[in-house]
Amino acid sequence: MTAPGPGGQDDPASAPQATRHPAAEPRRPDDGAAASGANPSAPGAPTPTLPDRPPPSGPTAAPVYGDWTPAEPSGGEPEGASPVSRLGPLPPPLPSRVHVGTRPPTYDAEPTALPAADPDDLDALVPDTVLDGARYGACTLRAVSVRGDSARYRGEPRRDALLTARFGTGERALVLVALATGTRTAPGAHLAAAEVCRWIAAAVGRSHVRLTADIRAARRADLKAGLHRLTDRSLGRLRAAATEQGLDPDDYAATLRCLLLSGDPGCRTRVFFGVGPGGLFRLRDGEWQDIEPEVAEVKGEPVLGFGSPPHETPDGDRLTMDLGIPTPPSPYEPAPGPPREPFRFRTSVARTGDVLLMCATGFAEPLRGEPELRAHLADRWSGPEPPGLTAYLADTQVRVKGYADDRTAVAVWEA
Repeated sequence: MTAPGPGGQDDPASAPQATRHPAAEPRRPDDGAAASGANPSAPGAPTPTLPDRPPPSGPTAAPVYGDWTPAEPSGGEPEGASPVSRLGPLPPPLPSRVHVGTRPPTYDAEPTALPAADPDDLDALVPDTVLDGARYGACTLRAVSVRGDSARYRGEPRRDALLTARFGTGERALVLVALATGTRTAPGAHLAAAEVCRWIAAAVGRSHVRLTADIRAARRADLKAGLHRLTDRSLGRLRAAATEQGLDPDDYAATLRCLLLSGDPGCRTRVFFGVGPGGLFRLRDGEWQDIEPEVAEVKGEPVLGFGSPPHETPDGDRLTMDLGIPTPPSPYEPAPGPPREPFRFRTSVARTGDVLLMCATGFAEPLRGEPELRAHLADRWSGPEPPGLTAYLADTQVRVKGYADDRTAVAVWEA
C-alpha cells in the first residue's frame, strides 16, 4: 500500500517526477536490477525491455510500467525492495450457510416435483419462488416467498402469497407489502391467500391518500380503526367467495399480515397490521427483538360493563333473570359465526441501522426455535449495507431440521 506523507496524504516529494518516453515502453525496475546484478561491471550490456507499446499521451504522476503501477517505497522499505501493486483482490463476501443445527434436514434443498396443472385453469399455477425489492424514503425493502421443502418434495403448490405495491409518488408514496397463508391441506389454499392479498391491496390503494397523511402525522388511533375496517372487508369478501364456490369458508381462508412504509424520508413510522399468527421482529444493535403484538383474550365470565347486559333498562325497569331458554333465531339477523381471529396492529418508530422483519409462520417458527439461525442472520444483516436480492434469498433459505413449511419474509433496512 502507498505510504502516506506527514499530512495524511501521499508525500509529493517522494514521488518520482513525470517523464515522457518518445519511442519505447520504459523498463520495469526489476529488469534493470537483474541486469546490473548479473554483470555490474559491464556498462554496455543490453537491457531487456517490454514489448513495444504506444507511448503515453502525456505526463503522469509516476512512471508507467505496462498495465500496472508499483507502489512507492515507504520509509520502512529498502530502496531495492520488490514493488507491490496498489490494487489487490477484494475479499469475497461471507457466504450464507446451507443449514444450521446439529443435523441437516431430511428433504432435499432444491425443488423435486412440480404441482399438478389443469389445462383449463392455468391461472391457478404459482411459481416456486417470488423475490422482490425496492428502496423508498429512508428504507430498503427485501421480500421473498419460497415453497417449503415438504411441498417441493410432494409436488404441492406454495400456500404462501406475497404482494408488493406502491401507491402515489414522491414523498406522498405509500408502499404496501402483504403476505398471506392459506389453510393447511385445504384445496385451493394458495388461491385464497392470493385473493386476500389482492383485495387488501385494492382497499389500501383506494385509501392511500388518507393513510399516508395519517402515517406522516402519527395518528395511531385513526390508522388502527381504518385498517381494521379494511381488513374485515377483505376477509369478508373471502368468506363470500367461498360460499359462492360452494366451499367451506373455514377451508377457503387465509391469514393476512401487512406492512405500510411511507415514501417520505423524514417519516420513520412503520405500520404493521393483520389477522393470524406469524412473526414481527426487529434487529437492533445486533440483537433480535420479538415485537409481535400481543392478542388480548377474554377469559372467565362476563363482568358488568364488559360483555354483560346492564341490570336495568334506561327507563329504570329491572331486568328479569335468565332462565336459560334459548332465543329463537331472528330472520333479520345472520346467524352468529365462529369466533374470528383478533386484529393485530402495531406502529414502530425506526432508528438508523434497524432491520424490521415481518414473516409468516413458516419462517417465524424456526427463527424463534433455533438460536443458531437468529445468530447467523444477525451476523449477516448487521452490515453497513443491506444484502442484494440473491444474497437475501440465500439467507432466508438457510434450513433447519424439523421446519419444512413455506418461507415468506419481508425485511426493511433503515438508512
